[in-house]
Amino acid sequence: MSKDSSLDSQEKPEATFGIRLRNFLIVTVAAVLSVALFIGLRSETSSASLADLDENSIPLEVALSNGKPSLIEFYANWCTVCQKMAPDIATLETEYADKVNFVMLNVDNSKWLPEMLQYRVDGIPHFVFLDADAQAQAETIGDQPRTIMGSNLEALIAGSTLPYAQANGRVSQFSTTAVPTGNNEDPRSHGSQVVN
Repeated sequence: MSKDSSLDSQEKPEATFGIRLRNFLIVTVAAVLSVALFIGLRSETSSASLADLDENSIPLEVALSNGKPSLIEFYANWCTVCQKMAPDIATLETEYADKVNFVMLNVDNSKWLPEMLQYRVDGIPHFVFLDADAQAQAETIGDQPRTIMGSNLEALIAGSTLPYAQANGRVSQFSTTAVPTGNNEDPRSHGSQVVN
């Protein structure tokens, strides 16, 4: 056996050890990243949903009479913005549950039609901020960052003007009236006459 072949056999185990170590490190890093990815995706998908918020919602009748300020959210299960905001609303609810009522009203339930008319809900999510006396102080419509909602809730609790909401001005009282039956008096005619 030559001297060169004995050196090759001595270097080969070291080279094999280096390859094995490198492969072991690659497998370990891949496993750690897989676990981190799994945990990250799992925590994202397990965040609060509209159904969870609705289930934990304070009934409107209780919120209007228990002497605490309230945040009413008009929502629908099909509303993508409502779904997107659900985790933030859940976080705010956890933070402020002892100071503010969180009420969820599904616009697809005709039971809430009087409230939708009262607060002029024409887009969702529609948030109404009520003071401790159940009087509307302000409202916001659409996607709102959690920090903005939190600042509004802090102001609501303190009884001060909400910094990031449109305050409600005076409005006409809503009342239902019968629609006249005569063709010329039909408000939907816009002044045009029906020709027979």
